[in-house]
Amino acid sequence: MAEAIRMPLLSDTMKEGVIAAWHKNVGDIVKSDDIIADVETDKATMEVMPYVDGTLLYIGVEKGKAAKINEIIAIIGKPGEDIQHFLNESATPVEIATAPSAPVEAAPVASASAPVELKDATVIRMPLLSDTMKEGKIVAWHKKVGDLIKSDDIFSATDEIEIIAIVGKAGTDVTAYLASEHNQVVASKETIPNAATTSASTAPAAASVSPATTSVSTGTRILISPLAKKIAQQNGIQLSDLRGTGENGRIIKRDIDNYTPSVQQSSTSTSSAAPTMNFNSSVGMQEFYVDTPNSQMRKVIAQRLSESKNTAPHFYLKMSVVMDKAMEARTAVNAVAPVKVSFNDLIIKASAMALRKHPAVNSSWMGETTRTYQHVHIGSAVAIEDGLIVPVIRFADQKSLSEISMEAKQLTEKARNKKLQPNEFTGNTFTISNLGMMDIDEFTAIVNPPDSCILAVGKITPTPVVENGQVVVRQLLKLTLSCDHRVVDGAVGAAFLQTLKAFLENPVTMLA
Repeated sequence: MAEAIRMPLLSDTMKEGVIAAWHKNVGDIVKSDDIIADVETDKATMEVMPYVDGTLLYIGVEKGKAAKINEIIAIIGKPGEDIQHFLNESATPVEIATAPSAPVEAAPVASASAPVELKDATVIRMPLLSDTMKEGKIVAWHKKVGDLIKSDDIFSATDEIEIIAIVGKAGTDVTAYLASEHNQVVASKETIPNAATTSASTAPAAASVSPATTSVSTGTRILISPLAKKIAQQNGIQLSDLRGTGENGRIIKRDIDNYTPSVQQSSTSTSSAAPTMNFNSSVGMQEFYVDTPNSQMRKVIAQRLSESKNTAPHFYLKMSVVMDKAMEARTAVNAVAPVKVSFNDLIIKASAMALRKHPAVNSSWMGETTRTYQHVHIGSAVAIEDGLIVPVIRFADQKSLSEISMEAKQLTEKARNKKLQPNEFTGNTFTISNLGMMDIDEFTAIVNPPDSCILAVGKITPTPVVENGQVVVRQLLKLTLSCDHRVVDGAVGAAFLQTLKAFLENPVTMLA
């Protein structure tokens, strides 16, 4: 009897998995303990075994594609066995070809909704004035219906594309146009060319304005934005002295900002053959960007940390720790320990011992209840290529510095190779994020669910401090504790930091 191989739940935060590789092909004979595929989750890349013997009859998800939890990714059975009932359940079978459906002709658009041509008039629409603009508000109208206007008049002060005015010959009927416009769906955001632009494009060549040429001849229209014109008038600047660097030589606000009277006046008095200065340093430069598909890990990081920041009311406590004795203790330990102990290992151990004394910090918000853990599992954030992952050192309070150091190194290596097993990146009750090795003085971190606190660790810095009226240099470490205020109050978090500080400033007390 055929068996469906489904996308397994490989972590507590997993919503879907991506097929990183198929190690078997349709028609291959597989055994129950064969590795048939690799699945990339939000935490690591895991191996999938079928747990049944048979022939691989069907692959339901291509390499690089995602599948939801419990979705069929493969079917194993006997050659020729009927698997149609599984295929009916599978939403997107890869191996089964389907006949292309006949193209469906679009229904004709009712004539009532067809666009109506508007003669002898130009529609002025709400312009897109910034890349984040959604709509604009008419602050003031400087012209009334029936007024005569020129192409460079300011007739409104504003901020999605919609008609804000129609300009044309007096008596033009615009009723039909407005009705048709109401029925149209605007497919793209574009600004309807204004009369100034249209007129400029049809003007004689002798009257055209080049981007870097000053328009000084009488009767020649100067292209200038309304804002630039207003600023120029307010500052008494002659428009003929300005050089436009906008489209088609249009004078814009930047040209007003860059205007220097002495430079402009001296340039007009020199020979016409003199080179024109270009004040636009961005000429010839191009904008570009690259869209990179988000990995499963990046998606889950975004989801979980957004949820944490939006649902958990964060507050932050900062404290400086003198690390002189901790540095001496580390040197002494490394002289006899089988593995080298890092400062992060010391902080993990000290945090675990402090959590013993402050169990309220070692807890989780469960909605109707608050869960206080009697065990201490420390998660330590590790940066990897796709984002970050938090390997967990279980029962850290019961382990020696050497044991913590050895386990931390092994977990970090497995994390970077995406070989962590589920029990190695789940179950944390407290998290530490250390950026000191990257020369960061201090920072604040987002609480890592289900924890109620996360400790942000900066670098150790020689710092002058005053002790007994004397200035001495001490090795200071800045710590920031981010707390979920639903679980931990300020005094509770502060008391935990005091205990942690005492352990780090005098490490021998951790042995008591």
